[in-house]
Amino acid sequence: MMTGKIDLHMHTNVSDGTDTPEELLENVKKAGIGLFAVTDHDDIKGNLAVKKVITDSDPKFIPGAEFSCKDSEGKYHILGYGFDLSSPAIHDVVQTGHEFRMGKVRARLDFLKSEFGFDFPKEELDALLSMDNPGKPHIGNLMVKYGYAPSKEIAIHDYIDKIHFKSAYVKPEFAISGILAAGGIPILAHPSYGSGDQLIIGQDMENRVRRLMEFGIAGLEGFYSGFTEKLRNEILSLAQKYDLYVTAGSDYHGYNKMVVLGDTGMGDTSNFPQGMVKFLKKMKMYED
Repeated sequence: MMTGKIDLHMHTNVSDGTDTPEELLENVKKAGIGLFAVTDHDDIKGNLAVKKVITDSDPKFIPGAEFSCKDSEGKYHILGYGFDLSSPAIHDVVQTGHEFRMGKVRARLDFLKSEFGFDFPKEELDALLSMDNPGKPHIGNLMVKYGYAPSKEIAIHDYIDKIHFKSAYVKPEFAISGILAAGGIPILAHPSYGSGDQLIIGQDMENRVRRLMEFGIAGLEGFYSGFTEKLRNEILSLAQKYDLYVTAGSDYHGYNKMVVLGDTGMGDTSNFPQGMVKFLKKMKMYED
C-alpha cells in the first residue's frame, strides 16, 4: 500500500517550473509525498535528471510528460505516464512539441516588438532561446524585468495572449499514439479546463472524453488543485462510467504558480477510487 500523498503533475525548470529536478525531489520529500511524477511540457529531460539522483529510500517515481495539444475541436493537455524514456516514439512527440514551442516563442517576441515596441537586449533573447522549453511565463517575467508590465499575469493576459496560433500544436492523436507506442498510459489533464478561461462540463466534457477515447486516451486527471468538489465528482463519475484510469496532480510550478506541491484535493492515500487503484496497479505501485 502506498504511504504519503500522491502528486503526479508537477513541473521543473526544464519547462515552466522554477525548481531544478534535484530541488523538486527534495521538495517532494519535504511535502510528505510518497509517489510523484515529473510532467514537464513537451520534454523528458527532467525525468532523466531525477532518475540519476533518486535512491531506493526516496519517494516512488513514475516517468511522465505533459503535451500541449490542439485540433479543430479545441485545446488539450495530454499527460503520459510510465513510458520508456528511451523510446523513439516518445522522443518523436517531444521533438515535435519542442519545435512548435520554439516557433511560437519567436513569433511572440516578434509580435511584442512590432505591435507594442517591446524589445529586449540580445543577451536576454539568447538566454531565453537557449532554454529547454521557454514559454509565456518566461516572456512575461522578462517583460516585468524591463518594465513593460507590472506582473507576469498581466503581461500574458494583456499582451502575449493577443497573438493566436491556429495550427502550431501537436495533435492529440499524435501525442496519445506516441505515449502508447512507448508503453505508457495517456491521461487527459484537468478535463474541465479548455482554452483560457473555458470551462467544459456536462455533455460537452463527456463528448470530449469520448472523442479522445477513440484516439486511445485511457484515463482522466480526477484530482487537481484547481477543481471544486463538484467538478471533481463529475470527472470521477465519468471515469467510472467508461472504466478509465484516474490520476491526481497539483500542477506545481514552483514560484511560477500559486500552487502548493501535493495539493490535489485528494488528501492521503485512503479510499482510492476504483480508477486510481487500477492505475496504481498498472504502474506496479499498489498491493491489496
